Amino acid sequence: MAGLIPKSFIHDLLERADVVEVVDSRVPLKKAGRNYQACCPFHNEKSPSFTVAPDKQFFHCFGCGEHGNAIDFLMNYDGLDFPDAVEELAAMMGMEVPRETTVNPQAEARKRQQAADDYQQMEHAAKFFAHQLRHHANASKVVEYLKGRGLNGETVKAFQIGYAPDGWDELLKSLSKDQRSRDQLVDLKLVNRNDNGRHYDFFRDRVMFPIRDRRGRVVGFGGRILEGDGPKYLNSPETRVFHKGRELYGFYEVKQAHRQIDQVVIVEGYMDVVALAQYGINYAVASLGTATTTDQLQMLFRATRKVVCCYDGDRAGRDAAWRALENALPLLTDGLELNFLFLPDGEDPDSIVQQEGAQAFEARLQQAQSFTSYFFTHLAEQLDLASDSGRAALLSQAKPLIERIASDYYREELLRELARLLRREVSQVAAQVQQLKTNLNARDELKITPIRRAIALLLQYPQLAQEVPVHESLGQLKLPGIKVFMQLHKQAREQNLTSAQLLELWRDTREEKLLRQLVTWEHHLDQDKISQEFFDTFLYFIDLFVDQRADELLAKEREAPLTRSEKQEYMALMKHRAKKHQPTETDE
Repeated sequence: MAGLIPKSFIHDLLERADVVEVVDSRVPLKKAGRNYQACCPFHNEKSPSFTVAPDKQFFHCFGCGEHGNAIDFLMNYDGLDFPDAVEELAAMMGMEVPRETTVNPQAEARKRQQAADDYQQMEHAAKFFAHQLRHHANASKVVEYLKGRGLNGETVKAFQIGYAPDGWDELLKSLSKDQRSRDQLVDLKLVNRNDNGRHYDFFRDRVMFPIRDRRGRVVGFGGRILEGDGPKYLNSPETRVFHKGRELYGFYEVKQAHRQIDQVVIVEGYMDVVALAQYGINYAVASLGTATTTDQLQMLFRATRKVVCCYDGDRAGRDAAWRALENALPLLTDGLELNFLFLPDGEDPDSIVQQEGAQAFEARLQQAQSFTSYFFTHLAEQLDLASDSGRAALLSQAKPLIERIASDYYREELLRELARLLRREVSQVAAQVQQLKTNLNARDELKITPIRRAIALLLQYPQLAQEVPVHESLGQLKLPGIKVFMQLHKQAREQNLTSAQLLELWRDTREEKLLRQLVTWEHHLDQDKISQEFFDTFLYFIDLFVDQRADELLAKEREAPLTRSEKQEYMALMKHRAKKHQPTETDE
């Protein structure tokens, strides 16, 4: 459906919807004091740590950290994107979602048309490369190369593998109709422009692998060199439609092949994915030449419960595996499985499956190293665990990693194995890890600066904004975060908002991530002390501004005499400063 969803409608929707009812429709809740509780639906747990606060209209899990408003819950629980979650919530409330034209509808229409044109142009490029594989003068050479790599025509067609001609600008001439389309090809990194202003194809004389997003749209390419100098593989740079850390080569094809994906194998190369698929192992993806990112792993764990990282056994492969493990730590909830398979030196999935066949390769997958086994194998490979220093180093390296794991099961498994390697009781090691967690929490508390404390209190208790007027002069205060605080203050003062509604105003902003952390920060204040804490912090900002402005006027006076109004301002600042430092009866 065209058009943006008005922010005013989202505000009204959250005003009408009760997050308790929304969550309870999917996860039965029980009353617990002022709030409601349940075992978290986003990770397995024995005792409930999932809380829903009706006054804030917010849910938060103290186990895995998931949190948000009613829209966020539907996004996470039902696997919806933001517009669809709004549609779903509106349907539950019996409301119809309106769509608005933007302040500049022409600009918005151009933006939508640009996106559509970009995807269409990328599809045209994929078809151009596929056509060249059949009709270019070099086609027979390329086909022979693919046959030599063991690929048949059916596989080539299924993955729309193509060929980028060896000419200077053949794709450019085929797809460029005017200056606008030429500029578009440059923006999409299909064409380069040199210092002399001359245009030329980005991919030349390469086997081409189209990269599709989750919706099947071509967003980029990987090009494999046939012969000669240059990088073995050349990938599309980042563009407005391609972000390699968020995409996985072959994932769309895996989803098309399986209604329910039992497992996914992560490999390193395009050819690995294609060769495995030809042998019937049609559940492999490649991470586009980089370490598997958190975004990529999150995408996989939403689709399947089991992921196997299959890498070359050399140092580069093992380093890539370890980075994948580190990125998986906060995602690894109970019920998910992450294993590691390292192939013999000089081998890759492509060569192994062609030598041994699908059954033997899948047998290797069954023997993949478990998460826990690889975790300690990697950490201990450079340590002497027979020595006290080696065991101490292992404990030091393992503790912060274990604390990042969301899964109770995996944390307990790692603690048991760590205790065995350290020759201690599990309870002793668990106590040390818990101590580290306490220390980490303490460090987090130290990072709560006055401005973050004020923002956190305002987010959690928006009604505080009604108790203190907005001071526009504070906008001049040279304090990181002051502008965010002031904008929140104005938003909360102008409208009677819940925490959920206030935070919703910051969705998709640069500040959203930090604000989401602050809205769940535990302030450890009694309810009757919250207003005073906010007021005292606000006064602290005023005092900072007074000092800053007085110093500015003093600095100016050294260069030139102050005007009458500036002198009066300075005297007023000095009176405020003197009053602040005036002793009270308790001081005396």
